[in-house]
Amino acid sequence: MPRSNEELQSVTLLGNQNTQYHFGYNPGVLETFDNKHPEREYLVSLDCPEFTSLCPKTGQPDFGRIIINYIPRIRMVESKSLKLYLFSFRNHGDFHEDCVNIILNDLVSLMDPKYIEVIGLFNPRGGISIRPFANHADTQHQDLARARTLAHLQQTAAI
Repeated sequence: MPRSNEELQSVTLLGNQNTQYHFGYNPGVLETFDNKHPEREYLVSLDCPEFTSLCPKTGQPDFGRIIINYIPRIRMVESKSLKLYLFSFRNHGDFHEDCVNIILNDLVSLMDPKYIEVIGLFNPRGGISIRPFANHADTQHQDLARARTLAHLQQTAAI
């Protein structure tokens, strides 16, 4: 059954032909919609292969990939608003680890998911790739959070 206009009132960016891009960090652009299947535990995976931010010291651009996996509760992030939010990091000066944790914190505040993880796969700078991983879980998903952290550690060590 399609969503009603009432259900879509909070989604203002999708289909908007007058999209405004914010060139500074802006979590206010994030929008949500209701999860129509809150009784089911399922995974949503979002992949942003063209993430950019700036080095906080040199102002040089950093390029990477951001992967967000989450198990929704009641609210879900709308993908166009997420795209605009991630774009808002374009001129934001912060370390890779900070960007990943900021994204995690903003999405936790926005959606209150059962579980969420943010993975950063940044292109090498100075011959070093940085791959930060951060996650958050409610009390019922703490074992999953520990297992995913361990799996990420093992996967990174195997590279």
